[in-house]
Amino acid sequence: MKNIKTMNKIAKIGLDELDKDIFNISDDIDNPDGIMVRSASLHDMKFGSELKAIVRCGAGVNNIPVEKCAEEGIVVFNTPGANANGVKELTIASLLMASRKITDGINWANTLESDVAKQVEKGKSAFGGCEILGKTLGVIGLGAIGGLVANAAKSLGMKVIGCDQFITVDAAWHLSRSINKASTYDEVYAQADYITLHIPSTPDTRGMINAEAIAKMKDGVKIINLSRADLVNVPDLKEVLKSGKVSCYVTDFPTEETINCEGIITTPHLGASTNESEDNCAVMAAHQLSDFLLNGNIKNSVNYPSIEMPRSALSRLVVLHKNVPNMISTITGKISDEGINIEHMANRSKGNYACTMVDTPDEVSNETIKAIADTENIIRVIRV
Repeated sequence: MKNIKTMNKIAKIGLDELDKDIFNISDDIDNPDGIMVRSASLHDMKFGSELKAIVRCGAGVNNIPVEKCAEEGIVVFNTPGANANGVKELTIASLLMASRKITDGINWANTLESDVAKQVEKGKSAFGGCEILGKTLGVIGLGAIGGLVANAAKSLGMKVIGCDQFITVDAAWHLSRSINKASTYDEVYAQADYITLHIPSTPDTRGMINAEAIAKMKDGVKIINLSRADLVNVPDLKEVLKSGKVSCYVTDFPTEETINCEGIITTPHLGASTNESEDNCAVMAAHQLSDFLLNGNIKNSVNYPSIEMPRSALSRLVVLHKNVPNMISTITGKISDEGINIEHMANRSKGNYACTMVDTPDEVSNETIKAIADTENIIRVIRV
């Protein structure tokens, strides 16, 4: 029986994908084989010896100590694209909110007490705005979400310029041919009336929207950030809001710095808060976790390489190790020393880490597994 600990409320449709004859699922398990989590922070959590995988029901993994997990042989998964449509729709709503002073108008209308129709006709001019038709949208990041946003904006009559320095072939195929591709962020800054961010928070992207970047943008630009709060330097942003250089900032990450601030519209982290997104994330998470714990296959991991192999032999070992020379020969040599033949094998690497998967017709002994695990640069050996 595999023990799965849930750290947040995970959609039932996803949990139902886990075979109850194989998986014991509860929020009250001390030393689980796997963890399913949404937003709960795991940075201060001590992981048990049995923990092999953490799956985030969402795209961002800022709440998980990814590098620490890699060093302990814990594979961290996310569910990219599962909530993409929900975030895309909120981005389109954000474009309209940035253009039309919709939230200001709603707040004002709710203060009216008498002669409402008369007051509306008299006061509505204070909430005028512009249309998005014909305007230029700059999309920073053209992955699962950014690509959908770019295509949707084009369908709404906007001109779209996008930049993604790490775009995948699959993501590129899904983009409309009419999306203009920029090679640098500066090209986007110079042309866009609206800029929307769809990139992860990394050491290179934190604070990227700062005074220097904003100075390269068009006067009156509107900025939308539904990705991560720390992509934007808020003190710098507030200064240019005063001057009108930035006319509106919409963010899905309210902080003490951004709430009740003129020119800033905040939504309470609603990007993936749809029934459909939560269901999609939970189902994808369950499939990835189950396939790893039962078969060793890795898909959508953020700290180990993607690797999968059809299972045809009696025994399978999944060896997580550092990405250094001679690891494959070391692993196979110790198995051969036991007189066991290797029927199938796969190896993949990602940055500093790698995974070698080995299928054998006979069970590899605990002694041999320990011998492999005790080898320098081997992080963990898992029998599945």
